[in-house]
Amino acid sequence: MGKRVALVLAGCGVFDGSEIHEASAALVHLSRAGAEVKIFAPNIEQRDVVNHLKGSPTEEKRNVLVESARLARGNIQDLAELKAAEFDAVIFPGGFGVAKNLCSWAVDGKNCTVNEHVNSTLQAFHSAKKPIGLCCISPVLAAKVFPGCEVTVGQDKNVDGRFPDAETASAIAELGCKHVCKNVNESHVDKANKIVTTCAFMCKAPLHEIFDGIGTMVQEVLKLA
Repeated sequence: MGKRVALVLAGCGVFDGSEIHEASAALVHLSRAGAEVKIFAPNIEQRDVVNHLKGSPTEEKRNVLVESARLARGNIQDLAELKAAEFDAVIFPGGFGVAKNLCSWAVDGKNCTVNEHVNSTLQAFHSAKKPIGLCCISPVLAAKVFPGCEVTVGQDKNVDGRFPDAETASAIAELGCKHVCKNVNESHVDKANKIVTTCAFMCKAPLHEIFDGIGTMVQEVLKLA
């Protein structure tokens, strides 16, 4: 019997939802490992809707659960219905929607608030000593909810121009957490808290390297499950 994993999405599209390649990579690696996956998203309005061709906000209103259903091929549930007791692990792909819809990091940085159902999901898995996997910007959720935890969002300096959001590492440290520098094809395991993180698109890297890095995160999550 494969591990039961919940995957939590934040919409559909890098600029206002979940990063599609990251969500897909996580699903491919989970499938290859024989995991049984169920997908969830909060039933809330998006903070904004971005025209991904122009990179600019529009006047549209969209729902995070409805948009996430595109990635889930319609097979998705409201995050409010997720019961940690029914799963062995939870994984959060990245994308700007994490910082806009799952929390307010995009606006408030380290002073952000975390969506109540996201917070309760993280707390439930952590309390049950079940692993939590996060990639790209998603590790800020753990940094906000679990002070003192260890995460990575890649490097803390913009090495060779590949880590343009390196200042995120400093904000994580200011929250009382330890940022561990890792390359895109690596993940970091906080064994004490069972939190596994990888930087994914926080690094300007070829897609296959991001795919491989997410693979290491998924493997480590499943080892801990």
